[in-house]
Amino acid sequence: MKISRRRFLHLVAGVAALPTLSHTARAETYPARPVRWVVPQAAGGASDVSARLMGQWLSERLGQPFVIENRPGAGGTIGTEAVVTSPADGYTLLLAGSFNAVNATLYDKLNYNFIRDIAPVAGIMRNPLVMEVNPSVPAKTVAEFIAYAKANPGKLSMGSAGNGTPQHMAGELFKMMAGVEMVHVPYRGSAALLTDLLRGEVHVAFDPMLSSLDHIKGGRLRALAVTTAT
Repeated sequence: MKISRRRFLHLVAGVAALPTLSHTARAETYPARPVRWVVPQAAGGASDVSARLMGQWLSERLGQPFVIENRPGAGGTIGTEAVVTSPADGYTLLLAGSFNAVNATLYDKLNYNFIRDIAPVAGIMRNPLVMEVNPSVPAKTVAEFIAYAKANPGKLSMGSAGNGTPQHMAGELFKMMAGVEMVHVPYRGSAALLTDLLRGEVHVAFDPMLSSLDHIKGGRLRALAVTTAT
């Protein structure tokens, strides 16, 4: 079955993917042994939680363990390359995402071609980003935040899950469109970012809703906007 580019990009918004399979892989006997599932982000973030929930469900349904392996770093390229260089037998999966599309345009030289080397399997979730601030920031709307940032140029810090991640790109796009200055502070994953955001070490972040919802409901963080159409 041929997959259009538009359909492919839709799938990689949140997809379990695997290296292009050889003809020896047979669906009727799969899986016959444990499956390694690489998550290119640090433990504790939205991607990690999603993979562990789905991995548990797949393990129960298919009768073989789906072992989650976190391989964070370089905006997801380290984990992706680990999957691409694994045997193409269907026993190493990748939790792909929008970062794969970002990396294809962000980096001139990658040791893999994502469209050629990774085959999409299934869409898992859509997890919008939420623009959130530490409650110490005196802003309850985006307009108030922009006004505060313009009145305090360079004094606000914006955390992200790492250089080149969708969270980083969302923050940079916001800075450009709003015309504000903020210091970017990259972390190794959402969990570390949220720890410092809760402490007030950084002021604002664009992070997946799944990671932040409990903190927002508990009043520990304040949501200003979400990256959805409605």
